[in-house]
Amino acid sequence: MTDNLAHFIDGSLVDGTSGRFADVFNPATGEVQAKVPLASREEIDSAVASAKAAQPAWAATNPQKRARVMMNFVALLHQNMDILAEALSSEHGKTIPDAKGDVIRGLEVAEFCIGAPHLLKGEYTEGAGPGIDMYSMRQPLGVVAGITPFNFPAMIPMWKFCPAIAAGNAFILKPSERDPSVPLMLAELMQQAGLPNGILQVVNGDKEAVDAILEHEDIQAIGFVGSTPIAQYIYSKGCEHGKRVQCFGGAKNHMIIMPDADMDQAVDALVGAGYGAAGERCMAISVAVPVGQETADRLIEKLAPRVEALKIGPFTAGDDVDFGPVVTAEAKTRVLGLVERGVEEGAKLVVDGRDFKMQGYEDGFFVGACLFDNVTKDMDIYKTEIFGPVLSTVRAETYEEALSYAMDHEYGNGTAIFTRDGDTARDFANRINIGMVGINVPIPVPLAYHTFGGWKKSGFGDLNQHGPDAFRFYTRTKTVTSRWPSGIKEGADFSIPTMG
Repeated sequence: MTDNLAHFIDGSLVDGTSGRFADVFNPATGEVQAKVPLASREEIDSAVASAKAAQPAWAATNPQKRARVMMNFVALLHQNMDILAEALSSEHGKTIPDAKGDVIRGLEVAEFCIGAPHLLKGEYTEGAGPGIDMYSMRQPLGVVAGITPFNFPAMIPMWKFCPAIAAGNAFILKPSERDPSVPLMLAELMQQAGLPNGILQVVNGDKEAVDAILEHEDIQAIGFVGSTPIAQYIYSKGCEHGKRVQCFGGAKNHMIIMPDADMDQAVDALVGAGYGAAGERCMAISVAVPVGQETADRLIEKLAPRVEALKIGPFTAGDDVDFGPVVTAEAKTRVLGLVERGVEEGAKLVVDGRDFKMQGYEDGFFVGACLFDNVTKDMDIYKTEIFGPVLSTVRAETYEEALSYAMDHEYGNGTAIFTRDGDTARDFANRINIGMVGINVPIPVPLAYHTFGGWKKSGFGDLNQHGPDAFRFYTRTKTVTSRWPSGIKEGADFSIPTMG
């Protein structure tokens, strides 16, 4: 028997009215465990109307009180960590420790947003001119929205709604329909934390809901994370409708291994960053670039047995599992198809996970770990974001050649270099045209008080996620020039105003 999920509108869970539903699977078993309603335009309108009515009072609430809601929310996240992680794992498939990491990286942004009173301060200049004072203020946009992906159903919604709400906006969240339970739970926790009705709405849906959000005249800004084609669509259509838009798309993250690198450390990094969460991370390392044939040979020699030994299974197996299934049957088919394509194109499949089966979970969406060697940049498996447990090795003769692979790729989300040489690391960090860089760090996701964002076809828009950029994105600046009657000369002045 399956459960019917709901939307969260005006402070409570409400049943969908469109008559359309999507299946929510348990990826480990392949079974449908719930049905989620897909919102109509009318339901989007209802959520936006509620948000619009509630937002002015929330914006007028002083920043300290808004910050206290975030403080309460952080405490509730800690209290409900196990429940959130289990719900997340059951719909996404990732292990419980990884699911807790998903929640914690979102929680860290909520903690950062407790500092909203400081982050929202304007600037003041006394005596900018004769009797003139000048000051600026940051004010919320109004109703804003976020469209978030399946691979981080806790973290990325919190990256979006926490700063938006702390800044005084009302927020419409359209999470992935593949794993919608945790976003609904987060909305309920925000309500328990003291958030007024209507300030956070969660509306489940598909393209109809997305287009309704993009076209709605009362939504002022939209944030998105997902694939690059959809990011480009949302960015262009949102801008066309006069909205402020930030979109983050696909990735193909390279890790360069220099001859002087600690090879054991590099292998540990590749195993975790390449295969964690079954490779379904935009910051996953999917391309290893060893420099020099000897370095490549040593890398493969140490890496292959580690990949072969990875433990795959359902999250219910506990600590004995390194990664779980991919999210849907369609995702499994796509990943396996790309692996087949890599073999056809001539790459060497050193570790072949295509025939992985797990007893008792034959209908689950499991893909075994795959490791390619001798991949070239003209191959589809090099050019395409696979989003599965597949690592490609591209051999480079020199550092400059290795650098060119990362720099010439159309994606520019994250990258890393493993080396003991400070000059090489510094040169890499300065020259690379990629948004997030790791030096002996394989997944360089910035902490909440810095900003997260890729370059090239991995990011669209001028401002990044979380950190100070988030408050800039969700507010606009108003500048006031003030002079009182005692400082005003009589008579009209027809020249351009100056401060002389």
